[in-house]
Amino acid sequence: MDESGKPQDPEESAHHGPPDPPGPSDPARATGRTRQSGNRPSAQRPAKDGRGRRTGGGILMGRPFGVPVYVAPSWFVVAALITWVFGGQLERVLPELGSARYLVSLFFAVAFYASVLVHELAHTVAALRFKLPVRRIQLQFFGGVSEIEKESETPGREFVLAFVGPLLSLVLAGVFYVGMKVVEPGTVPGVLLAGLMISNLIVAVFNLLPGLPLDGGRMLRAVVWKITGKPMTGTVAAAWVGRALAVSVLIGLPLLTHTGALGNAPTDLGGADSITDALLAAILAAIIWTGAGNSLRMARLRERLPDLQARTLTRRAVPVEADTPLSEALRRANDAGARALVVVDRVGRPTAVVRETAIVGVPEHRRPWVAVSGLAQDLKEGMRVSAELAGEDLLDYLRATPATEYLVVEETGEIYGVLSTADVERAFVAAMARPS
Repeated sequence: MDESGKPQDPEESAHHGPPDPPGPSDPARATGRTRQSGNRPSAQRPAKDGRGRRTGGGILMGRPFGVPVYVAPSWFVVAALITWVFGGQLERVLPELGSARYLVSLFFAVAFYASVLVHELAHTVAALRFKLPVRRIQLQFFGGVSEIEKESETPGREFVLAFVGPLLSLVLAGVFYVGMKVVEPGTVPGVLLAGLMISNLIVAVFNLLPGLPLDGGRMLRAVVWKITGKPMTGTVAAAWVGRALAVSVLIGLPLLTHTGALGNAPTDLGGADSITDALLAAILAAIIWTGAGNSLRMARLRERLPDLQARTLTRRAVPVEADTPLSEALRRANDAGARALVVVDRVGRPTAVVRETAIVGVPEHRRPWVAVSGLAQDLKEGMRVSAELAGEDLLDYLRATPATEYLVVEETGEIYGVLSTADVERAFVAAMARPS
């Protein structure tokens, strides 16, 4: 810190990133720490609450196993779409229902998403069994997402965690198949059970496809991880298979429906049905491709996060008492080669951290008359950071108590220095900008 109050050379504490970094400016938010497990990749993260924790988006439906379940607003769109499409099918199968067919269709939509919830609860229960915290479950437009906050420690646990979801969907398909054999065919219960059996079978098979971000991709990742001993290698392999799968869906699904290979009647390439199939294929392919890319990005991020260490990013600080003039405090800092100021009481206990932005805002000619206490931020709970914190643990800690500067202390409680959020952001961007 020079006499102007500005940092000397940022390279002393962190490397510079590119002028316009492609990633987010908040490294704690960018880590996402969340592991997506479910039928589709998650969308943009929702807002945080006052403690820095992300809140669930949508309507809270309950907390099974202590995990909040939310229904996103997009679910109502897909529920209406399912009601309309399935209602059209019921008109051909059960014409005597009349307009009541849409009530039956709405029941089918709710029952189908209840099955998706069971799929996600299987992931959740397995995660909790492995001591992995689950932030929430969200039912969205293209299925559900279980947001698991940590990665599995072993490939075996990763495989089990991914497999239990499709397994439960297969079990549900079997249960609905048995129920379909019990009731009379051609009735409302028979048609509903048949639809639920087929839909759960499709969910299971689709999620077993061996490409990220699907459950089958996580199973493939676990297998490659086990063989190579490197989780990153497994992620790369499963992500590229996921991208190949996205291209296959984009091209193959319309061709299969056009030729009738899926058991449907062959369709005209220029017909409305073909256009609908092509649109659906494009949406599914985009979801898979984007999810695979996000998995690669998150894996690269986690691989580089250990480089973010509180000890190496901390600025050396000098202790000053509250009534010390700013000019005198800056002189002491420059003499000691320090870049930060910590306010201490009469017995040397730290009480506040002087904000760098506040120093810069004081004109040089007024600094002899301004006490550092007027530029300091009191040390609140969570603003004392252990010098041993690193990686995701460090970012999670900073996210829980947002501030511009933190006091870094040794395990003994001794002052080590001051950690600036700006330095953490620069180090984060620099780590992400390094070529793979």
